[in-house]
Amino acid sequence: MGAPITLFFDLDGTLIDSAEGITRSVSYAFEQLGHPVPSQAELRGWIGPALRTSFLPLLGDEARVEQAVALYLERYSREGWTELSVYDGVAEMLDAVHGAGHRLAVVTAKNEDNARKILGGLPFGDRFDDVIGSSRDGRLTHKVDLIGEALRRFELSAEQCLMIGDRRMDIEGAREHGMRNIGVLWGFGSEDELRQAGAQHLATAPAQLPALLAA
Repeated sequence: MGAPITLFFDLDGTLIDSAEGITRSVSYAFEQLGHPVPSQAELRGWIGPALRTSFLPLLGDEARVEQAVALYLERYSREGWTELSVYDGVAEMLDAVHGAGHRLAVVTAKNEDNARKILGGLPFGDRFDDVIGSSRDGRLTHKVDLIGEALRRFELSAEQCLMIGDRRMDIEGAREHGMRNIGVLWGFGSEDELRQAGAQHLATAPAQLPALLAA
């Protein structure tokens, strides 16, 4: 992995702690629909999977799911996207891997417009060549499809890229494409989750990533 490659970074739980904005926006959607709001512990598990995947078991009806997604995006696009913090060490890590010649992109299940707004407001946003996120129509939702879209946009093979993320969807999506991967342990996924998903490497802090990539 020493030669420069293209690094696909997940956003939520990997670059930023976005729990507040996401959980408040999910709660808002349930409240507007008159549906009981899951506990905070349950809502943290929503960070990573596609929204439709999480809403469907509780709402049970695709029309209601689409309503819920629209309500979520209404609040998130208005204020939820500002309710975040950057993990300590992320900016320095990005400077290091960018300085080593790697090309950077964000690949996230977050709505692409909101992901672009977030990156545009962060001091390291200009380090990323592109942002690939989910589409409002649901065409692009799952991480495996988003990684595929990123490969198409960059006109790259999986062997030329590496996925970095905090949840099993990041690792499983990368593996389905035959792509190398690194799981990170400062986000919303556990070590067990990432190992069971097949993570090739694990990083406990952002500062470890440059050395893993240079190995």
